[in-house]
Amino acid sequence: MTDHRLDYESAVATGRGDDGTTALLFGGDRVLKDDLRTEAYGAVDEAVAALGLARAELVVMTQAGAITPRLARLNELVLRIQRELFVVGAELATNPEARDKARDGITRVSATMVDGMDEMLREVEAQITLPQEFVVPGETRISAGLELGRTVLRRAERRAVTLSIHDEGLADSRLLPYLNRLADLLWVLARAAEQAEAHDATVARPDRRRPKTPEAASPEGGER
Repeated sequence: MTDHRLDYESAVATGRGDDGTTALLFGGDRVLKDDLRTEAYGAVDEAVAALGLARAELVVMTQAGAITPRLARLNELVLRIQRELFVVGAELATNPEARDKARDGITRVSATMVDGMDEMLREVEAQITLPQEFVVPGETRISAGLELGRTVLRRAERRAVTLSIHDEGLADSRLLPYLNRLADLLWVLARAAEQAEAHDATVARPDRRRPKTPEAASPEGGER
């Protein structure tokens, strides 16, 4: 096998992952990069990047002087979510045998973080009109980025559920409630972004203007 070790010093590349393994937080054995745990926190990382698309558009609008107070508030919320997702990723990347070393709000999801999701949901829902039908993403660049982040986050949630089934250090975790609440929040924020730019969501079925039931359509077919 060819030796591809670095022959120079890099501030980023170490070469230790060239064999397809990666380290976990707080030590322990290295795991494969396609390990379920790695898949889970990798999906969280993707969600952070997807939300960056929405925030980048908000930054452009701010620089162009086209930002409204509602969109400025959205920018703050998206950045807060991105930062909190680093905590989620850290918990998922923690060596299960060293879970006692994790710290709430830093390397482990806290009860305060879950409560914060509920508070943001209530705040945003009170300010918008919820669609009465499933909607097609893509009405605005901002809402599309939020929807992309939501769908990637649902994948992270599915991987985390599998981890919890195998009792991989998530038995007493608040991570699953947090991910579920956040995915719901991102769906609501996407609607808020559309309405802040005076756009109506595009319904999934053009021949159906009203649902059969009075409840608002929830994201992902009612995964709440």
